[in-house]
Amino acid sequence: MKIKCDYCDSMVDETEGQCPHCGAPLSGANRTSSSQPKTIEELKRWYEARNLPPEEVTRFFIGKDIREPKAFGIYKNSNGDFVVYKNKSDGSRAVRYEGSDEAYAVNELYQRLRSEIEDQVRRNNVGRNYSRTGSSSNLSGKGCNPVGCLSVIFKHKVIAIVLFIVFMLIIGVMFGDDIPKGYYSYNGHDYYRQDSNWYVYNDATDNWMLESAASGIYSYITGDNYDDYSNNSFFGSSLFEDSAYYDDNSSSSSSWYDSDDDDDWDSDWSWDSSDSWDSDWGGSDWDSDW
Repeated sequence: MKIKCDYCDSMVDETEGQCPHCGAPLSGANRTSSSQPKTIEELKRWYEARNLPPEEVTRFFIGKDIREPKAFGIYKNSNGDFVVYKNKSDGSRAVRYEGSDEAYAVNELYQRLRSEIEDQVRRNNVGRNYSRTGSSSNLSGKGCNPVGCLSVIFKHKVIAIVLFIVFMLIIGVMFGDDIPKGYYSYNGHDYYRQDSNWYVYNDATDNWMLESAASGIYSYITGDNYDDYSNNSFFGSSLFEDSAYYDDNSSSSSSWYDSDDDDDWDSDWSWDSSDSWDSDWGGSDWDSDW
């Protein structure tokens, strides 16, 4: 992933601590905001403060080297390095990060956890919407006159149509193009999502361009897999926000990487104990690397 140097505007690999062109420190390398946890202990407290289910339920293990299948985690190894990992369904491990930068490591798991929480909240909301609209009275033909029967049949046809529309809306929520605004990386290029539009960053012109609807990104990145392509290296940057395309009143879904959202989200949100957590649903693709 590439980030932009604030001093010479060169695009630099995100793993660099300073710009190799001008020597300036890279602000994008510190991908955390002031309101989010930066240490393993802070991430533990953040998790507990949100009333999240036990780690055995969510499968997010903070400060533990768990070797079981289907597990996300972070821990400090015997060499003093911080390791962020994902154990797949077959028990194999994909290491997301291993190094000395604790804040960077914590941010990797923190962002993944937040994305998973969003998926679980969406799943529970879909279930609640269905339970509200999924019941209807049974049609009985006993003792009804022709006019009354026609009235009842018409009423139930209306109910059936309404239920069908609700069902289609639920399907739209579950499988629709519900992609949050924010930075993404696809096929070697950097993108920004705003409303229903994609913008691509052009390194040669140092500018953003509206991406053609014929681009593969429109069909490749969806509301189901967007988190796999979210570009965390832009966390805290304002590269697109400084462009002429940025709309501060955009109606897109809020991005997980919008630093302006952090304070409200972190201070007000907590898990509803009446909701259920299904680690095999939605974002938990246990066969992917992350």
